[in-house]
Amino acid sequence: MLIIPAIDLRNAKVVRLFQGNFKQEKIYSSDPVKVAKHWARQGAKLLHIVDLDGASSGSPKNLNVLKEIINQVGLGIEFGGGVRSMAMISELLDLGVERVILGTKAASDAEFLKKAWKKFGEKIIVSIDAKSDKVLTQGWNQSAAKTTLAFAKELKKIGFKQLIYTDISKDGTLRGPNILGIKKLLKETGLNVIASGGAGNLKDLVNLIKLKKQGVVGVIVGKALYEGKFTLTEALKLN
Repeated sequence: MLIIPAIDLRNAKVVRLFQGNFKQEKIYSSDPVKVAKHWARQGAKLLHIVDLDGASSGSPKNLNVLKEIINQVGLGIEFGGGVRSMAMISELLDLGVERVILGTKAASDAEFLKKAWKKFGEKIIVSIDAKSDKVLTQGWNQSAAKTTLAFAKELKKIGFKQLIYTDISKDGTLRGPNILGIKKLLKETGLNVIASGGAGNLKDLVNLIKLKKQGVVGVIVGKALYEGKFTLTEALKLN
């Protein structure tokens, strides 16, 4: 199972938020390239990079940082945050992004999503970001008026094989992932899931790895790594 370190960018710095709240931000580094190189040295195969400025404003704002990481680190990258046009997807793929993450646009524009899937296929992945089972958009500030399950089923119908699932109420809390919610998603949709939000210790990762056969193919880890709850090297040994 993929253990994917998260690099959340805001004002070109590596930060973590608490439950997506921009007012509860902690800065971990002013050198994102150095952070990316650190995860590469520890054995990461893929980085999950989110442009928080882009997510809230509607267009990526940290592309220069992204370019530096791509040019200097040499790891696979999935990138999202403010990606809301076919042109931006193309631009990111041309830069060397392995997989583009769609959130707000995917949840609010079904026709766009169908066209994007037809053109880009598995080079795009949708992140379902939900709180109390309601999908949130615009940097997690607005409700899309659809449930996690309904949205996931829409994705399956379009042709998607996997998705990223973030429980916002767990994100940045270190209190453990939403195992019940993940199990329900796996059972009801048959889609593969990359779990995000709440992993706080190695036991949490073990609980997710136990769901590998049901379809959990990866876990995105952020705050636990930055707070030293475990190392990426330790996490990778669990597989």
